[in-house]
Amino acid sequence: MQFIKKFSPQLVVESPGRINLIGEHTDYNLGYVLPTAIKKKITLKFAKNGSDSKCEVYSYDLKRGVSFDLDNFTKSDVGWENYIFGVIHEISKKSDKLKGFNCTIESYMPTGSGISSSAALECGFAYGLNELFNLGLNNREIVELTHHSEHNYVGTKCGIMDQFASVMSKEGHVILLDCRSLEHTYIPMTIAPYKLVLLNTNVSHNLVTSEYNTRSEECEQGVAIIKTEFPEVVSLRDVTETMLQACKPLMDAVIYKRCEYVLEENNRVLEAVEALKENDLRRLGQLMYKTHKGLRYDYEVSCVELDFLVDFSKQFDAVLGARVMGGGFGGCTINLVHEDTVDTFIEEASAAYFKEFNIKLTAFEALPSEGTSIIYP
Repeated sequence: MQFIKKFSPQLVVESPGRINLIGEHTDYNLGYVLPTAIKKKITLKFAKNGSDSKCEVYSYDLKRGVSFDLDNFTKSDVGWENYIFGVIHEISKKSDKLKGFNCTIESYMPTGSGISSSAALECGFAYGLNELFNLGLNNREIVELTHHSEHNYVGTKCGIMDQFASVMSKEGHVILLDCRSLEHTYIPMTIAPYKLVLLNTNVSHNLVTSEYNTRSEECEQGVAIIKTEFPEVVSLRDVTETMLQACKPLMDAVIYKRCEYVLEENNRVLEAVEALKENDLRRLGQLMYKTHKGLRYDYEVSCVELDFLVDFSKQFDAVLGARVMGGGFGGCTINLVHEDTVDTFIEEASAAYFKEFNIKLTAFEALPSEGTSIIYP
């Protein structure tokens, strides 16, 4: 089938990936996170095609496209298509203004690196359709709509952090986001002379999606147990250390570890915000190492490649902190590195990693950027 690849775009949108400085796996537990969008983006070009319901979407990176009818589409066996269909499904609940359109997608993001290319795609696609057809959705509604689409259509029990960061970020800042109320504060990201460097393991173990959902279910089991003693509890965000200890005899060891990690990580996020405000980067780095330890041993979402890179980073005095970032089981480590040592650190980490695993490492600097935006017209 010949897909529309070239047309005169009426609208061009850039949608960024994100990093999360600290606060991993807390968002779907309605806790605190500290993310920001970065200057790694997806570009989406849109144009109305004059039809009532015929649509074509083409991905340059995948070298494949999908044609569908707005009035007649179903879930696909092709994973990336469901991010498209999920957004349209959620928009259709709010508006009947969508008509036929063409869209091309071009990614400048390393896939599988844990910087949430899926949320960037969802948010950019929804943002573009909102503008193209004057749907009248505000940014908060776009965040919630895309989050629902991933839950309801893709089937990933993610929190709202990725979508929120992709749409709502502000250049030069991280966002202290309360995932329960969606209250948020922009915190200046002033870490000079240090930089955030991502080391991509270039591995993605098959456990990512299944184990991500399993962790969510394990936390829900913990909440259900705690709720028998403390009925006011709705999520792990409501749980205190005293409550958790009181319910420990009722839990198996795995459920307890999952819950304990989430409580500790929420506290680390708030402590990290204070460290940023006080420019105490050494304290921030130690919190990052503590998060990795929790993800490795208590939440158990790391892997040998990630652990190797975090352990390796500890050999460098100029690296203040490092941890796995994202869902886990592959992807990137995020490292707080002195600017004078960035090149040396990347070079030596790459050599050591290749020697250990025979896999080439890739690295890039994470620069906080604006959220999803229109670049044309």
